[in-house]
Amino acid sequence: MTFVSLNSSVDRRAPSGAGKARTLRAMLPALSLALVLIAIAWLNPRAISYFGFSLMLNLAIPIALATVAQMFVIAGNELDLSIGTFVGFVGCVTATWLREAPLLGVVVLLGSIGVYALLGALIHLRNLPSIVVTLGMSFVWQGLAILVLPKPGGKAPEWLQAITSFKPPFIPFPIIAAIVIAAVVYVGLMRTSYGVILRGSGGNPAALARAGWSILRTKIILFALAGCFGVLSGMTLIGITSSGDANIGNGYTLLSIAGVILGGGEFMGGRVSPIGAVIGALTLALAASSLLTFMHIPPDWQVAANGAILIIVLAARALISRREA
Repeated sequence: MTFVSLNSSVDRRAPSGAGKARTLRAMLPALSLALVLIAIAWLNPRAISYFGFSLMLNLAIPIALATVAQMFVIAGNELDLSIGTFVGFVGCVTATWLREAPLLGVVVLLGSIGVYALLGALIHLRNLPSIVVTLGMSFVWQGLAILVLPKPGGKAPEWLQAITSFKPPFIPFPIIAAIVIAAVVYVGLMRTSYGVILRGSGGNPAALARAGWSILRTKIILFALAGCFGVLSGMTLIGITSSGDANIGNGYTLLSIAGVILGGGEFMGGRVSPIGAVIGALTLALAASSLLTFMHIPPDWQVAANGAILIIVLAARALISRREA
């Protein structure tokens, strides 16, 4: 009798422990961001202000949009190694054709989204590794960007500069933009029936196919959404920097992957978190541009420091996952 009661008491406590581990895992992106903010506040208290956040998070929104684009691809168990050069291509088009010939610029940007959708179809129909296909496309986007804008220059459209330089009262624009991006993507991907289907293409494609849903269509839509957010990222980046450069987005590929993983995403299984991805992007942006600068770490070491932050968070997630098991 005693043995049975002890066993049942352990069984009652086990779900509670697993539940706490899952809660802690879900809170890890927010905790990472909070730790970075606390470190910045300790190193430079004046940075925690309206002006400070506007300055520190100035380039966080393009990174967040690129991270969301990568998240859609990862949700389908794929990986996009071309998002960085794609952002650069969009930036070159925005700084030239979108300003000088708006209709041509819009057509080219819409066509680039169509190319992304076709990539999703090609990868699925030919069963090609997305890493290889998108790596090849990264060279294509880079070459096209150089053709459009051979040397840094051009100028962002005035209406785009007006949007990105908007200064609302009380709350800095980057924070408002991050909240809106996270909320819109969360509702669309996590709270709608078709969002479940899109995530199901990565979580359990066989079951999805048996239910009558087209895996091809979901891949096309996921890649098209990635293209849409990649276009928004490139346009926002040019609106902030005001001029174009074929190499301006090259670092966004690794940042977007790191942001998704830092935000709780998984490479397999369709497990992604829109809110976590945006938080991960903000964390990386703050760590790279502000925290490491306040710590007087040379720029050459800042990329390595970002990698160290990602490794620490992944190690913490691994420990938490053991508790879940």
